Amino acid sequence: MRSRLILLTLSVYFVFALPGCNKPPASDSGSSTDASAAGTTAGSDKDANEKEQREHAKREPVVVPAGTSITVSLGSAIGSKLSQTGQTFAGSVAQDVLVHEAVAIPQGTNVSGTITDAKPLGKFAGGAVLEVRLDAINLHGADIPVQAATRTFSQKGKGKRTAVLAGGGAALGGLIGGLAGGGKGAAIGLAAGGGAGAGGAALSGNKDIVLPAEADITFELSQALEIRR
Repeated sequence: MRSRLILLTLSVYFVFALPGCNKPPASDSGSSTDASAAGTTAGSDKDANEKEQREHAKREPVVVPAGTSITVSLGSAIGSKLSQTGQTFAGSVAQDVLVHEAVAIPQGTNVSGTITDAKPLGKFAGGAVLEVRLDAINLHGADIPVQAATRTFSQKGKGKRTAVLAGGGAALGGLIGGLAGGGKGAAIGLAAGGGAGAGGAALSGNKDIVLPAEADITFELSQALEIRR
């Protein structure tokens, strides 16, 4: 009887003890939760750092170095005879300006400049001159001053050819006049020959400089250009 009682007691003990043995350790669950939380925190910190770096990069200005070429497409025609010294002109950037393979000044950006010298072709001597300067580019609604080398276009006159033609005509006229009777006749021939020579040169067709609308002019920056984004 006593042994049966002991056996029953042991059986009850084992029934209650087994579930406790099969229960996983509490410490393992806590470690897993902590590791997951740590991973989430690290990921959030990384995202925050990357976002901060992107924002910082956006705030930093882009510097277009000196020597960079900016090609401008003219908005209207300009020329040595069409334009006046001091007159302004407008245009747009003809192609993207890159800095470290990134677009610093996009194609189509508006620009403005000044005609610093405009001299039409003379009648007999000298030549035509057209000098232009790039003043500013317009980005994000604001004009950014530009320091760039001026571009000069020149057309040599035919003054030397004119003198030769006029001189040759005068000499020929004088020669004919002298043969005809000398003295007064020679003077008449000289005047006639000189006029014919000059007239021939004037009709030979010297041309002024004309840059039509949409013509491209390339300017080179003489100083670095800082662009704030």
